[in-house]
Amino acid sequence: DQLQTICGECKSPLVARYDLKKIQKKYSPSQLCEGRGLWRWAPLLPVRDAAYRFTLGEGDTPLLKVESIGRELGFQHIYVKDESSNPTGSFKARGLGVAVSRAVELGVHNFVIPTAGNAGGALAAYAARAHCRADVYMPADAPASNKQEVQTLGANLHLVNGLINDAARLAAEDGKKNGYFDVSTFKEPYRLEGKKTMGLELAEEFNWSLPDVIIYPTGGGTGLVGMWKAFEELEALGWIGPSRPRMVVVQADGCAPVVKAFEEGKERAELWSDAHTGAAGLRVPFPFADRLILRAVRQSRGTALSVSDDEMRTAQVDLAGKEGIFAAPEGAATLAALYKLFSNGWIDPKERVVLFNTGSGLKYLGWGNAG
Repeated sequence: DQLQTICGECKSPLVARYDLKKIQKKYSPSQLCEGRGLWRWAPLLPVRDAAYRFTLGEGDTPLLKVESIGRELGFQHIYVKDESSNPTGSFKARGLGVAVSRAVELGVHNFVIPTAGNAGGALAAYAARAHCRADVYMPADAPASNKQEVQTLGANLHLVNGLINDAARLAAEDGKKNGYFDVSTFKEPYRLEGKKTMGLELAEEFNWSLPDVIIYPTGGGTGLVGMWKAFEELEALGWIGPSRPRMVVVQADGCAPVVKAFEEGKERAELWSDAHTGAAGLRVPFPFADRLILRAVRQSRGTALSVSDDEMRTAQVDLAGKEGIFAAPEGAATLAALYKLFSNGWIDPKERVVLFNTGSGLKYLGWGNAG
């Protein structure tokens, strides 16, 4: 019942915990599956008073079977979890919807965030819904659609000459000076709770089992860590068994700090110098939750790999032309990774594989023709 940020001693992320035994006695899976949307999972989310559960219709995104590409590769069970149908066109709506709701429940009225683009739009939307102020710090070279989205939704846009880590520094300074609540990735525990609903939905969609492999585009890594947390909670509730998907981190060749740390057997990532990629959400030189990301990948017997922007463009065209899914470049990166993992034998064609498309390609118009 107290607003939380990070651990004051070790400066690491905090995560929310629940009385799972109490929830187990009170709820069954079928009870939570009766409604629609993210907030049907309310017993496993941090907002207690329903009056503060602000919504724009987020959650319950489609799980689409990838049939044409699957036939070409010899796979029978490839799926795309398509987050582009969320409000503001990306998965960021899940995390920011819950973060804003819980913070407002605890008395917050002013928010600040650094963003590569989509998180800023999501914060602006939910702050507007909650009648709060939002200040958004964004790299000046972010997609034009993201800039216009933030401004149209009524937030204060601050353009930064630099990368998201530069935006994060300025946002933190602004928050401290003005008393605004900083909803940076993993700098508070509530965004993670919204993102974990992707894992809850997957378990439900696979009839309370889990896929064999999840391929996830990783910038800050909230979604991957959130799903791993969701699986832990579902097992504690007795709703799933102990088996887990192998978690695959996908990053861009021009910005792959987690991949480098994984390949070198390290527990911490190092700041990536000269970060560059057209996939704005993957241009995160140093993820704050590097240890949590790497732990989930290793515990799951997963892997981490990078793909080039050209490989993302090819995969984006394949998903669009062969499956009708106009993915964001970050989402297309997961198909590019699947091609590599299939070619080197890491994935068996008989396995159930879920690719995450984290946003709409409509927010990156022109990217595919970039040099």
